[in-house]
Amino acid sequence: MVRIEDLQVFIRAAETGSFSAAARELDLTPAVASAALKRLEGELQARLFIRSTRSLRLTGDGERYLVHARHALSALAEGQEAIHRDKQRISGTLSLSMPSDLGRSQLMVWLDAFQQQHPAVNVQIHMSDRLADLYRQPIDIALRYGLLEDSSLVALPLVPDNRRVPVASPAYLARYGTPLTPAQLRQHNCLRFVLNEGTHERWQFRLADADHTVTIHGDRVSDDGEVVRRWALAATGIAYKSRLDVLPDLRAGRLIALLPQYTTEAAPFYLICADRLQLSPTVIALREHLKACFLEYLSDKPA
Repeated sequence: MVRIEDLQVFIRAAETGSFSAAARELDLTPAVASAALKRLEGELQARLFIRSTRSLRLTGDGERYLVHARHALSALAEGQEAIHRDKQRISGTLSLSMPSDLGRSQLMVWLDAFQQQHPAVNVQIHMSDRLADLYRQPIDIALRYGLLEDSSLVALPLVPDNRRVPVASPAYLARYGTPLTPAQLRQHNCLRFVLNEGTHERWQFRLADADHTVTIHGDRVSDDGEVVRRWALAATGIAYKSRLDVLPDLRAGRLIALLPQYTTEAAPFYLICADRLQLSPTVIALREHLKACFLEYLSDKPA
């Protein structure tokens, strides 16, 4: 396979008429430049120069190949410049993974507004509560909950202080009563959520430096966070949801937050990518847009 460095030596030698001059311009030793040319001629199975102690001139094959070599290097330079330009402007295609509940209720609306501001941006949405594998799946960034287990990922906080909250509808509480302690949750139908094959059925609380972990039970379980919220709204049981997911329901009184005196599980929300090289102007602009949307969303009214 032809090396780019060998093409550079060939072109500069042809333009300067000297291996020594080509080597100096490319910051190479004459021996390295000569080896590059021999390697290129061996790859092409053709003689490119006629050499003497005082002159260096192209052969017929060399003259024909020089045109193609220049085109090849020019095309590579244009490709590099195109990537550089794209990285400096808000444009291109972003493939995003996001959770089902918050994704449908808020993030989709906010992404629509972002695209209206930046019409050169295209998005591909992967809606799932399963944690996306950013190394194996064709996904650029993930918007997701939870503390990171993989420290090699790049996590940019969007709502770092978000927490889960136990919630139930007024109709459910009127029928079955309101739990006053985490232990009393065992007496209720609790709506369970599956994440990456594991069922979230050990709900954690903290009060006055004491931890309270309760293994809950219920007749419904789903791997879709939106389904769990709908079950809670339908008065079928108590859910342990991210506050971001249920904030409009809390404000409207459709759901009631339970056990307010307890500190609940952390559920920070991040923008995540596999490498810092992916933090293009488009991704950075999207993060700032989402931070502003979350700020407005959270400060609208107390809940």
